[in-house]
Amino acid sequence: MAWERMRQFYVLGLLYVVVSLDAHAAWLSFDIQNEDGQSLPCRIQLFDPDGKPQRVAGLPFWHDHFVCPGAAKLELPVGRYRYEIERGPEYERLKGEVAVNDEWPKLVRLTLKQIVNLRGEGWYSADLHIHRPLSQIDLLMQAEDLDFAPVITWWNRRNHWEQNTHSQAGEDEREGGALLFHRMQAPIDITKSTRETPSPMVYVEQARKQTPGVWIDIEKPFWWDVPVWLASGKMQSIGVANNHMWRSEMLTNEAWGRERDIQRLPSPLGNGYWTQEIYYHILNTGIRIPPSAGSASGVLGNPIGYNRVYVHLDGKFSETAWWDGLAKGNCFVTNGPLLRVRANDRLPGAVFTADGGEPLALKLDVQLTTLDRLRKLEVIQNGKVMQTILFNGDRNQAHSLTLTVNKSGWFLIRGIAENPKTFRFASTAPFYTELGQEKRRISKSSSRFFLDWVNERIERVKANITDKSQQAEVLRYHESARKFWQERVRQSNAD
Repeated sequence: MAWERMRQFYVLGLLYVVVSLDAHAAWLSFDIQNEDGQSLPCRIQLFDPDGKPQRVAGLPFWHDHFVCPGAAKLELPVGRYRYEIERGPEYERLKGEVAVNDEWPKLVRLTLKQIVNLRGEGWYSADLHIHRPLSQIDLLMQAEDLDFAPVITWWNRRNHWEQNTHSQAGEDEREGGALLFHRMQAPIDITKSTRETPSPMVYVEQARKQTPGVWIDIEKPFWWDVPVWLASGKMQSIGVANNHMWRSEMLTNEAWGRERDIQRLPSPLGNGYWTQEIYYHILNTGIRIPPSAGSASGVLGNPIGYNRVYVHLDGKFSETAWWDGLAKGNCFVTNGPLLRVRANDRLPGAVFTADGGEPLALKLDVQLTTLDRLRKLEVIQNGKVMQTILFNGDRNQAHSLTLTVNKSGWFLIRGIAENPKTFRFASTAPFYTELGQEKRRISKSSSRFFLDWVNERIERVKANITDKSQQAEVLRYHESARKFWQERVRQSNAD
């Protein structure tokens, strides 16, 4: 029977596709199963001999990958193809090659094994920056093994808001940077905004008035208006695992944000270290804000859930419980390694106190699951590496150690994979320590870091806005922030 003359009918979920083959094309089918032999939704990257990504009609495709409910079938020119199959960080990664020819249909049937079950440990994951169509989200979540996926449906000049469980999010992205608005009851109108006007804080105030329970996320730490947003006290989280970190590469600059010293922090990984440094400066000023994560899938090249934040819940998952857990800082962020840490059996976000000022001896229990090569974990205390935990390369490892804390401040655990192309890492949210009368450690150098930053930003605003009344209206937020950081410097009780 000549396969090139046959008309084929196949089913993908409820989708029926009819195609004809010619003498230079052939079939390739994927059948991905779990360990029980059931179809397993997943993401597939399929590249032709020239490295061009392939897509399947009717299935969600973005950048270099498509997702499927476990089965996919496509017509291809004959040749040798390379594939990569993934399902989030809790499953193994499969890679291989397949020769497609016109003599017989090719079937790739594989079992994708789960390497760890974080839901069984009480951890639930979300990506807080998604620009994919609402109609695709359910399958995308299944394919990436993601628990929560709020979608950005209004964004500067666009508004595709629908009354949908995935749609209660928006983004204001302009000269000062980007803010993400979650848990909104309805969108706010930002369509008349310009590059600098009105101040993003105008929309922050509108959102908080319209929806008292709104969650406002600073999308990246290096945006120019970060010192203003922090000084306002109206931000709930900040994107430490952000969309400059791609699955296969880094965006090596800061876009229109505050640039790093590229000599000290060279590309390609320097932007990732700059993000870490800024977050540590924030914590050093006594501001307690949990880390968040977002991939910007649908705008930038990531799949959804590449950058994700895991939140620990004591009971069943619900969106309300998840947000409450994030507010407490009971979380870790990752784009690969899975890092679960407890200090004296307490989760990240915990505050440890010693009224007499005596040192605290804390037992750290660390669990790491990683598919990436990661030689060490670092205990970061008040911005400095205090201890290092070495690893032997096993996929799953557990360690216990004692951390002696003799000063107020914070500490967290992070691990950075040995990936030369992208900043692949995991980091817990901070734990906090309060010893003696010094309840919060406030670093003078970190406070000055943000004071210098806001002063630079004020000069940029003056250059960008020529209308004096508009300039004054925007600058009042920056001038208020300058007073905040000046006071922070005066209040400092460390370095």
